[in-house]
Amino acid sequence: MLRELSIRQFAIIEEIQLRFEEGFHVLTGETGAGKSILIDALGLVAGGRASSEFVRHGADKAEVEALFELSPSHPVRPVLAEWGIEEDPDSLIIRREITATGKSTCRINGRIVTLSMLKQIGKKLLDISGQHEHQSLLDVDEHLELLDQFGGEQIFSIRRKYERVFEQYQQLSKELDRLNLNQKEIAQRIDLLEFQKDEIQSAELVPGEDEELEQERNRLAYSEKLITHSAKAYDHLYGEQEGLDHLQAALSHLEEILPLDETLSPVYETIQTCTYQLEEAVRELSRYRDQLEFDPNRLNEVEERLHLIQQLKRKYGDTIEDILRHGEQVERELEQLMHRDERQAELKEKIDQLYVQMESLAKELTMIRKKVATELEAKVEQELADLNMASTVFHVAFYPDAYRTARFTSAGQDLIEFQIAPNPGEPLRPLAKIASGGELSRIMLALKCIFADIEGIHTLIFDEIDTGVSGRAAQAIAEKVAVLAKKNQVLCVTHLPQVACMADFHFYISKESLNEKTRTHVELLASQDRTLELARMLGGVEVTRTTREHAEEMLRLAKKVKQNLYSESRKSHEV
Repeated sequence: MLRELSIRQFAIIEEIQLRFEEGFHVLTGETGAGKSILIDALGLVAGGRASSEFVRHGADKAEVEALFELSPSHPVRPVLAEWGIEEDPDSLIIRREITATGKSTCRINGRIVTLSMLKQIGKKLLDISGQHEHQSLLDVDEHLELLDQFGGEQIFSIRRKYERVFEQYQQLSKELDRLNLNQKEIAQRIDLLEFQKDEIQSAELVPGEDEELEQERNRLAYSEKLITHSAKAYDHLYGEQEGLDHLQAALSHLEEILPLDETLSPVYETIQTCTYQLEEAVRELSRYRDQLEFDPNRLNEVEERLHLIQQLKRKYGDTIEDILRHGEQVERELEQLMHRDERQAELKEKIDQLYVQMESLAKELTMIRKKVATELEAKVEQELADLNMASTVFHVAFYPDAYRTARFTSAGQDLIEFQIAPNPGEPLRPLAKIASGGELSRIMLALKCIFADIEGIHTLIFDEIDTGVSGRAAQAIAEKVAVLAKKNQVLCVTHLPQVACMADFHFYISKESLNEKTRTHVELLASQDRTLELARMLGGVEVTRTTREHAEEMLRLAKKVKQNLYSESRKSHEV
């Protein structure tokens, strides 16, 4: 779960540090105070895309850091181990930095990671629901994914098999399409491939020869300097009264006195070892000096060879190995084109076999999905009944082939859509055509309640999940979130006192302007301050004795309601 959140120089937030516990947290405050900015910051922690607009005006960079508490069996642990990221026994730290130029840096436990890596981790830590996700419910493409997630392994085990067959089918179909080009295009392609094949083969490239040639070019280009300085080095080591002569003279002197004082033996052995090593170095230097020569013809040959290799690199790859691999690909494609009739027949046979497998697996997927869809319908309707939508019918519609633009897709051959009938007697219609904002909010919450256990994410964040609702519907949402928070950590941005009073922890977000700068403040409210904030939410700007008393009554009732809800929840689980 999320334990701590630290934000610096982010939008209108100068610096805040928050600590979270288990249970239900609400965030309230005036419009524009920065409630949704906190959600944006958490979105960055989960792998959201960064922007220079997040950086506070006048600051060099924005920083967001989150500390998570992990159970021993948390699903992120195997991923961290696979990436070689050092783990803390109990916690995980994610840090995002965004510069004023828009550059973003992601770190997990101090190690820099890519944005895609952070997303992979983030989706296992946080589930963030906002207005954008409400709108995603209207996207038919999302409905199939939600259904498959609900079905879990009974769907995905078949879907993975289907995806493998579908991928092979697509690859072979593309290859067959290339072979089915008209004769003129095939002839042009063969000419190009033969040219590339001849160009690469005639070069007779050897892996690593470019590096060897560059070294040889340096020796040839600077041969005069190499000869001069290596000869001088040799003379200093082996010339008259230098180098080895001095060491050997020193050894002679020590040999005279060694019998008189054996404590000089280590000194003698050290100099003797140095003498042997230096003699070997002198021999190596002599051989090096003797093989050096200035050969302008060979230098030209090396330069021409390197120029040829560089030209091939520009065409076919960054290294000689890349060029050779391209040459092998060219030969394979050329072979296929030259014998395309046989290859076409072979491909058609394989494609037909794959089609039969794909069709069989797709039908199996459809059968399981329809069974799972019935289970999802019942669960959603049960959740919606708790959310003051008891008469609503929820249906997963499977569209026939005529509605599909493609016979098969990467997910099978099913096109589905979530439909509802909010009132008795009304026909089922797509969500996009019938659902109001309040209905969408409750349908989203119903799905979140269903998927919370399936996905294994125990920190859920709702950004105004209560949009478009009031009265009894608002109370129903508040009670549902409270039950959800009994097993999960929940953070909820809300404008409704019915939701705020049900929380275990209440954060008040405000802003102030001083010296032409705006700052956001976040305060965890104590009992008395919480009553005042609820009164403000009930009555607006002016807090009266009536609104205060109403707020106190709401908090007392909320406490009783939660006790009853938790008791009922325990009983239902025992049953």
